Amino acid sequence: MELLKQGKRRSLISESMYIILNIVLAAAILAAVIISEVIWPALLLVFLSKWRVLAVRPRFWMANIQANLVDFMVSISTVVLLFTATSWIMQVIITVLYVGWLVILKPQSKKLAMVWQAGVALFASTTALFTVSYHWWASVVVLLMIVIGYGVTRHVLAAYGEKHHTLYSMIGGLFMAEFGWFFYHWTVAYPQFGMMGIKIPQVAIILTAVAFVLERIYNMYIHKHKFQLSDIALPLVLAISVAIFLLIFRNGPGVNSF
Repeated sequence: MELLKQGKRRSLISESMYIILNIVLAAAILAAVIISEVIWPALLLVFLSKWRVLAVRPRFWMANIQANLVDFMVSISTVVLLFTATSWIMQVIITVLYVGWLVILKPQSKKLAMVWQAGVALFASTTALFTVSYHWWASVVVLLMIVIGYGVTRHVLAAYGEKHHTLYSMIGGLFMAEFGWFFYHWTVAYPQFGMMGIKIPQVAIILTAVAFVLERIYNMYIHKHKFQLSDIALPLVLAISVAIFLLIFRNGPGVNSF
Protein backbone atom coordinates (compact mmCIF):
# COMPACT_ATOMS: atom_id res chain seq x y z
CA MET A 1 0.00 0.00 0.00
CA GLU A 2 2.83 2.39 0.84
CA LEU A 3 4.45 1.65 -2.52
CA LEU A 4 1.18 2.51 -4.29
CA LYS A 5 0.97 5.81 -2.41
CA GLN A 6 4.56 6.64 -3.32
CA GLY A 7 3.86 5.80 -6.96
CA LYS A 8 0.81 8.06 -7.04
CA ARG A 9 2.77 10.83 -5.34
CA ARG A 10 5.60 10.56 -7.88
CA SER A 11 3.12 10.50 -10.74
CA LEU A 12 1.42 13.63 -9.41
CA ILE A 13 4.77 15.39 -9.00
CA SER A 14 5.90 14.44 -12.52
CA GLU A 15 2.61 15.60 -14.04
CA SER A 16 2.82 18.87 -12.14
CA MET A 17 6.39 19.41 -13.31
CA TYR A 18 5.35 18.64 -16.89
CA ILE A 19 2.60 21.28 -16.75
CA ILE A 20 4.86 23.87 -15.09
CA LEU A 21 7.71 23.35 -17.57
CA ASN A 22 5.35 23.70 -20.55
CA ILE A 23 3.86 26.89 -19.13
CA VAL A 24 7.39 28.24 -18.62
CA LEU A 25 8.28 27.29 -22.20
CA ALA A 26 5.25 29.09 -23.63
CA ALA A 27 5.96 32.16 -21.49
CA ALA A 28 9.62 32.15 -22.53
CA ILE A 29 8.64 32.02 -26.22
CA LEU A 30 6.27 34.95 -25.73
CA ALA A 31 8.95 36.91 -23.86
CA ALA A 32 11.51 36.17 -26.57
CA VAL A 33 9.18 37.55 -29.26
CA ILE A 34 8.28 40.69 -27.28
CA ILE A 35 11.77 41.51 -26.00
CA SER A 36 13.86 40.69 -29.07
CA GLU A 37 11.25 41.85 -31.64
CA VAL A 38 12.65 39.25 -34.04
CA ILE A 39 11.47 35.71 -34.63
CA TRP A 40 14.72 33.73 -34.37
CA PRO A 41 15.20 33.52 -30.57
CA ALA A 42 11.68 32.12 -30.15
CA LEU A 43 12.23 29.58 -32.93
CA LEU A 44 15.49 28.56 -31.27
CA LEU A 45 13.62 27.96 -28.00
CA VAL A 46 11.13 25.75 -29.85
CA PHE A 47 13.87 23.61 -31.40
CA LEU A 48 15.77 23.38 -28.11
CA SER A 49 12.58 22.23 -26.36
CA LYS A 50 12.33 19.31 -28.80
CA TRP A 51 15.79 17.95 -27.97
CA ARG A 52 14.36 14.55 -27.03
CA VAL A 53 13.45 13.95 -30.68
CA LEU A 54 17.17 13.67 -31.48
CA ALA A 55 18.21 12.12 -28.17
CA VAL A 56 18.42 8.70 -29.84
CA ARG A 57 20.69 7.00 -32.33
CA PRO A 58 20.84 8.84 -35.69
CA ARG A 59 19.07 6.00 -37.50
CA PHE A 60 15.95 6.78 -35.44
CA TRP A 61 16.00 10.52 -36.12
CA MET A 62 13.80 10.45 -39.21
CA ALA A 63 11.18 8.27 -37.53
CA ASN A 64 11.09 10.55 -34.48
CA ILE A 65 10.88 13.69 -36.61
CA GLN A 66 7.95 12.27 -38.57
CA ALA A 67 6.19 11.16 -35.38
CA ASN A 68 6.58 14.67 -33.90
CA LEU A 69 5.99 16.62 -37.10
CA VAL A 70 2.52 17.80 -36.07
CA ASP A 71 3.91 19.16 -32.79
CA PHE A 72 6.68 20.97 -34.67
CA MET A 73 4.10 22.47 -37.02
CA VAL A 74 1.93 23.82 -34.20
CA SER A 75 4.93 25.17 -32.25
CA ILE A 76 6.48 26.95 -35.23
CA SER A 77 3.08 28.31 -36.27
CA THR A 78 2.59 29.66 -32.75
CA VAL A 79 5.87 31.57 -32.97
CA VAL A 80 4.94 33.00 -36.37
CA LEU A 81 1.51 34.11 -35.18
CA LEU A 82 2.98 35.64 -32.02
CA PHE A 83 5.42 37.58 -34.17
CA THR A 84 2.74 38.84 -36.59
CA ALA A 85 0.21 39.79 -33.91
CA THR A 86 0.14 43.54 -33.34
CA SER A 87 -1.47 43.47 -29.88
CA TRP A 88 -0.07 42.03 -26.66
CA ILE A 89 -3.60 40.88 -25.80
CA MET A 90 -3.66 38.68 -28.90
CA GLN A 91 -0.18 37.43 -28.11
CA VAL A 92 -1.33 36.38 -24.64
CA ILE A 93 -4.36 34.61 -26.12
CA ILE A 94 -2.15 32.70 -28.56
CA THR A 95 0.20 31.77 -25.73
CA VAL A 96 -2.68 30.44 -23.62
CA LEU A 97 -3.90 28.39 -26.58
CA TYR A 98 -0.38 27.03 -27.04
CA VAL A 99 -0.28 26.01 -23.37
CA GLY A 100 -3.57 24.19 -23.96
CA TRP A 101 -1.97 22.38 -26.88
CA LEU A 102 1.09 21.36 -24.87
CA VAL A 103 -0.70 20.37 -21.68
CA ILE A 104 -4.13 19.10 -22.77
CA LEU A 105 -4.29 18.04 -26.43
CA LYS A 106 -0.77 17.00 -27.37
CA PRO A 107 -0.26 14.31 -24.64
CA GLN A 108 -3.40 12.40 -25.65
CA SER A 109 -3.08 9.33 -27.86
CA LYS A 110 -6.67 8.27 -28.51
CA LYS A 111 -7.88 8.29 -32.11
CA LEU A 112 -10.27 11.22 -31.75
CA ALA A 113 -7.62 13.29 -29.97
CA MET A 114 -5.06 12.54 -32.71
CA VAL A 115 -7.54 13.61 -35.38
CA TRP A 116 -8.08 16.86 -33.49
CA GLN A 117 -4.31 17.29 -33.21
CA ALA A 118 -4.01 16.99 -36.98
CA GLY A 119 -6.86 19.46 -37.51
CA VAL A 120 -5.28 22.04 -35.20
CA ALA A 121 -1.92 21.58 -36.92
CA LEU A 122 -3.48 22.00 -40.36
CA PHE A 123 -5.36 25.17 -39.47
CA ALA A 124 -2.49 26.74 -37.51
CA SER A 125 0.17 25.89 -40.10
CA THR A 126 -1.74 27.12 -43.14
CA THR A 127 -2.76 30.27 -41.26
CA ALA A 128 0.84 31.01 -40.28
CA LEU A 129 2.27 30.13 -43.70
CA PHE A 130 -0.09 32.25 -45.76
CA THR A 131 0.16 35.12 -43.29
CA VAL A 132 3.88 35.59 -43.98
CA SER A 133 4.51 34.00 -47.41
CA TYR A 134 2.84 36.49 -49.74
CA HIS A 135 6.27 37.76 -50.91
CA TRP A 136 7.99 34.36 -51.00
CA TRP A 137 8.69 32.24 -54.06
CA ALA A 138 5.77 30.01 -55.01
CA SER A 139 8.05 26.95 -54.97
CA VAL A 140 8.85 27.50 -51.27
CA VAL A 141 5.16 27.75 -50.37
CA VAL A 142 4.35 24.60 -52.36
CA LEU A 143 7.21 22.71 -50.70
CA LEU A 144 6.05 23.71 -47.21
CA MET A 145 2.49 22.74 -48.08
CA ILE A 146 3.78 19.29 -49.06
CA VAL A 147 5.36 18.99 -45.61
CA ILE A 148 2.13 20.15 -43.92
CA GLY A 149 0.01 17.77 -45.96
CA TYR A 150 2.35 14.85 -45.34
CA GLY A 151 2.55 15.48 -41.60
CA VAL A 152 -1.18 15.96 -41.08
CA THR A 153 -2.18 12.98 -43.24
CA ARG A 154 0.38 10.72 -41.57
CA HIS A 155 -0.85 11.72 -38.12
CA VAL A 156 -4.46 10.85 -38.95
CA LEU A 157 -3.53 7.57 -40.63
CA ALA A 158 -1.37 6.62 -37.65
CA ALA A 159 -4.42 7.13 -35.43
CA TYR A 160 -6.29 4.58 -37.56
CA GLY A 161 -3.35 2.17 -37.74
CA GLU A 162 -3.14 2.39 -41.54
CA LYS A 163 -0.48 0.01 -42.94
CA HIS A 164 0.18 2.08 -46.08
CA HIS A 165 0.42 5.39 -44.24
CA THR A 166 3.63 6.48 -46.01
CA LEU A 167 2.14 6.22 -49.51
CA TYR A 168 -1.14 7.85 -48.53
CA SER A 169 0.72 10.59 -46.65
CA MET A 170 2.68 11.41 -49.80
CA ILE A 171 -0.60 11.63 -51.71
CA GLY A 172 -1.90 13.97 -49.02
CA GLY A 173 1.22 16.10 -49.42
CA LEU A 174 0.70 16.37 -53.18
CA PHE A 175 -2.95 17.25 -52.63
CA MET A 176 -1.95 20.06 -50.31
CA ALA A 177 0.73 21.22 -52.74
CA GLU A 178 -1.91 21.81 -55.43
CA PHE A 179 -4.01 23.84 -53.03
CA GLY A 180 -0.91 25.74 -51.97
CA TRP A 181 0.02 26.66 -55.54
CA PHE A 182 -3.52 27.81 -56.30
CA PHE A 183 -4.03 29.89 -53.17
CA TYR A 184 -0.54 31.37 -53.39
CA HIS A 185 -1.82 33.29 -56.44
CA TRP A 186 -5.10 34.13 -54.75
CA THR A 187 -4.48 34.68 -51.05
CA VAL A 188 -7.43 36.26 -49.27
CA ALA A 189 -7.62 36.96 -45.54
CA TYR A 190 -10.42 37.94 -43.19
CA PRO A 191 -9.65 40.51 -40.50
CA GLN A 192 -13.22 40.02 -39.19
CA PHE A 193 -12.41 36.43 -38.30
CA GLY A 194 -9.14 37.41 -36.68
CA MET A 195 -8.31 39.79 -33.84
CA MET A 196 -5.81 42.56 -33.29
CA GLY A 197 -3.38 41.93 -36.13
CA ILE A 198 -4.22 38.29 -36.88
CA LYS A 199 -5.91 37.75 -40.23
CA ILE A 200 -7.34 34.32 -41.06
CA PRO A 201 -6.40 33.24 -44.62
CA GLN A 202 -9.21 31.81 -46.69
CA VAL A 203 -7.13 28.75 -47.52
CA ALA A 204 -6.88 27.74 -43.84
CA ILE A 205 -10.66 27.65 -43.42
CA ILE A 206 -11.34 25.86 -46.71
CA LEU A 207 -8.61 23.26 -46.29
CA THR A 208 -9.69 22.47 -42.73
CA ALA A 209 -13.27 21.93 -43.93
CA VAL A 210 -12.10 19.72 -46.82
CA ALA A 211 -9.83 17.72 -44.52
CA PHE A 212 -12.76 17.14 -42.17
CA VAL A 213 -14.81 15.62 -44.99
CA LEU A 214 -11.91 13.44 -46.16
CA GLU A 215 -11.37 12.14 -42.63
CA ARG A 216 -15.06 11.25 -42.37
CA ILE A 217 -14.90 9.41 -45.71
CA TYR A 218 -11.83 7.46 -44.60
CA ASN A 219 -13.46 6.67 -41.25
CA MET A 220 -16.52 5.32 -43.06
CA TYR A 221 -14.37 3.19 -45.38
CA ILE A 222 -12.40 1.72 -42.47
CA HIS A 223 -15.48 0.73 -40.50
CA LYS A 224 -17.93 -0.21 -43.29
CA HIS A 225 -15.62 -0.94 -46.25
CA LYS A 226 -18.01 0.87 -48.54
CA PHE A 227 -19.04 4.38 -49.47
CA GLN A 228 -22.48 5.72 -48.58
CA LEU A 229 -23.24 9.34 -49.35
CA SER A 230 -25.86 9.50 -46.61
CA ASP A 231 -23.19 8.85 -43.97
CA ILE A 232 -21.16 11.90 -44.91
CA ALA A 233 -23.99 14.13 -46.10
CA LEU A 234 -23.83 16.46 -43.10
CA PRO A 235 -20.05 17.15 -43.11
CA LEU A 236 -20.08 17.36 -46.92
CA VAL A 237 -22.90 19.92 -46.96
CA LEU A 238 -21.16 21.85 -44.19
CA ALA A 239 -17.83 21.96 -46.06
CA ILE A 240 -19.43 22.93 -49.36
CA SER A 241 -21.49 25.65 -47.66
CA VAL A 242 -18.38 27.09 -45.99
CA ALA A 243 -16.44 27.07 -49.27
CA ILE A 244 -19.26 28.72 -51.24
CA PHE A 245 -19.82 31.32 -48.54
CA LEU A 246 -16.14 32.24 -48.44
CA LEU A 247 -15.54 32.19 -52.20
CA ILE A 248 -18.65 34.13 -53.18
CA PHE A 249 -20.04 36.17 -50.31
CA ARG A 250 -16.85 37.01 -48.39
CA ASN A 251 -14.79 38.48 -51.22
CA GLY A 252 -16.17 41.95 -50.79
CA PRO A 253 -15.37 44.95 -48.55
CA GLY A 254 -13.37 44.20 -45.44
CA VAL A 255 -11.49 41.36 -47.07
CA ASN A 256 -7.78 41.75 -47.74
CA SER A 257 -5.67 40.26 -50.51
CA PHE A 258 -2.02 39.89 -49.58
